[in-house]
Amino acid sequence: MIEAGTTILVLEDEAIIAFALEDMLAAEGAKVVMAATLEEAAALIEKGGIATAVLDVNVHGEKSYVIGELLRSLDIPFVFATGYGDTSHPPEFAETPTVSKPYTHEQVKTAIARAQLALAGGSVG
Repeated sequence: MIEAGTTILVLEDEAIIAFALEDMLAAEGAKVVMAATLEEAAALIEKGGIATAVLDVNVHGEKSYVIGELLRSLDIPFVFATGYGDTSHPPEFAETPTVSKPYTHEQVKTAIARAQLALAGGSVG
């Protein structure tokens, strides 16, 4: 569930996809902060206030798993967005909710809810 006012980090290097995702999340009442590089994402996370995140897996040819590790270390739930499916994730991210591009509004909401529930110790089924 996305609560109104929740700050969500979107890490996405394709502007059209980033803006579409921003619109989806804003329609739920979220405050969206955008990053187009791993460095920008890390700086936003370190600044604080991020409640959850949606991470494109492949950002300018680099994998975003280092950002996933940072979020995990801070107990911030996140989901991956990818055109490759979740079978390509390394084992430590095998259970991370993933949406495959092109995704729908409902798929993103469901994945975020699963990530939040998993962090809280609930079932992700």
